[in-house]
Formats: sequence, C-alpha cells, structure tokens
Amino acid sequence: MTTTRSWSSLRPDQSLAMKTAAARLAKDFDGIFGQQTIERFLHASFDQFASNAAVTRFLPLLAERFAKQRLQALARVEGLHSDGKPTVLFLCVHNAGRSQLAMGFFTHLAGDAAVAWSGGSEPGNEVNPAAIEAMRERGIDISREYPKPWTDEVVRAADVVVSMGCGDACPIFPGKRYVEWELDDPAGLDVAAVRPVRDEIEHRVRTLLGELDVPVSREV
Repeated sequence: MTTTRSWSSLRPDQSLAMKTAAARLAKDFDGIFGQQTIERFLHASFDQFASNAAVTRFLPLLAERFAKQRLQALARVEGLHSDGKPTVLFLCVHNAGRSQLAMGFFTHLAGDAAVAWSGGSEPGNEVNPAAIEAMRERGIDISREYPKPWTDEVVRAADVVVSMGCGDACPIFPGKRYVEWELDDPAGLDVAAVRPVRDEIEHRVRTLLGELDVPVSREV
C-alpha cells in the first residue's frame, strides 16, 4: 500500500518535520503498526488540515497529533492494544466550543483513569477564544486544542459517544452507546454568555464520570 503522497511533495521544512513525526510515531507504535500504515495515516491527517488551514506553520504537528489519536483508536478496534480505560468521544458541529469544553473537563477531572477525544462534523478553523478563556477561569488550558473531524476508527473505539448538536451528521454504529446533550452553541458568544454553557457541561461530565465509575482525580 502506498502513502497518500511523497515526502518530496512538501516544502523542505514540512518534509523534515513530517519525517521526524513519522519516526516518533513509529517508536510509539513499534510492534503494533508498520511504517506504511503510520505514514498513510500521517499524510492523510496532514491533507485533512492543509485543505482548510489559514496558517500552515503547525500543520506537521497537528497531523502528528491527529494521526496518533487515529492510530490509538485503530489499535483498540483491531484488538492490538487495550489499556482498559473507558473512552468517551465528544462530538459537535465545529469541534470549536461544546465538545472542546467537555473534553477539557473530562480530561482534567479523570486524569489518567479514562480517555477523552473530540471531533466535529464540520470542523472550524480554531477553538472558540471565549471557550478558551472560560476554561482558563476554571484553571483548565484548552488553548493547544484544535478542531478536527471524527473518523470511523475513533467512533468505533469509543465506549460512549456524546453528541452535542451535530444531529444526523453524527456517525451511528450499531451497539455503540450514544448520549445526546442539548446545549446552547457558544459560537459568537462572549465569555459571560459562555459561562453558563461551561458550567452545565461540567455538571454533565461529572455525572458521566460517575456512570463510568471513573473517580475524579483532581478538582478544578
């Protein structure tokens, strides 16, 4: 199987960064996936972000992070690796507000006891600045997160899929546990208007952690 594109088709700095990323991923997934699979996912992830990116400087880093998440999910789906941790996928339309708030709370509260991913049916270009500021008020930094699409392997690897407004666009797989959270979309709102949404999401995340028997490892 060939990779999506050759390294030489990228700018020299991107090519070097992608080769370095591929080497790191190969080390992370040694004995699980071969080099061709790793490069295929890495290139596909790069192409996904390159099609909408206004700033291309961080494309290799975003591609590496997204490829790593997808490969972790694929390893779970194919039974190649499992740490037994409950995994929750938070979905909304743009993966810029509600799902990022939920993932931020879940990751912070659960610590290493569970895994949280997020995605969008129509990913935006950046995480909502008001959402970032609202979480910063609670001592949680989501400024390094980025909007990304959901993929089949990520959905299939999740134990619970929490949908927040993506409707019919959200992926449906038989036997998967789905939860619908009806919440106001914080897009275009200022920090003061985002706070009630943030607080409601925190409440629902805490309830979900209790249902999954995941203890709160650290408070906000």
